Amino acid sequence: MATTVHIPLKEYLATSYRPDCEYVDGEVRERNVGKWEHARVQALLAAWFINHENAWGIVSSTEQRVRVTSDRVRVPDLVVLMAGAQPEVLTEPPLLVVEILSPEDTYSDTQERAQDYRAMGVETVWIVDPKTRTGRMCRGAQWIEASRLEVKGTPLFVDLPEIFRRVAVA
Repeated sequence: MATTVHIPLKEYLATSYRPDCEYVDGEVRERNVGKWEHARVQALLAAWFINHENAWGIVSSTEQRVRVTSDRVRVPDLVVLMAGAQPEVLTEPPLLVVEILSPEDTYSDTQERAQDYRAMGVETVWIVDPKTRTGRMCRGAQWIEASRLEVKGTPLFVDLPEIFRRVAVA
């Protein structure tokens, strides 16, 4: 990540960035944007949830601003919410937040984002790594590696081997 800029939250919320940036403690932070595998996994996961929206009573979105605290706005790769009207910036915890690792992502940055989501009240966070073709679910303080990622108490799941099989399909 390259540049950082300090601005008031109100100004950040009124500004569009391409690609969108996060806001952490007054600092506008550039996000690592994915390359082919990251983008493809993001598209496949989004399609998976879109295909299940009616059956599961959900809506999903990519790169949606989520205000995790009064001075932090994160932009996860994918969010899943209960169906219904949604605000421009989410302030209520989504059912699920998915972060897909980019080659430039560090463990500490990813862990910090996941902790922000959990502190906001997000019960389940998934981290998907296209490079190693693995996924982890966070429930409480526990991280569980799994090929079938689930949201406990809901019908939400994804079969990662199926997603990864389709990454190279063109």
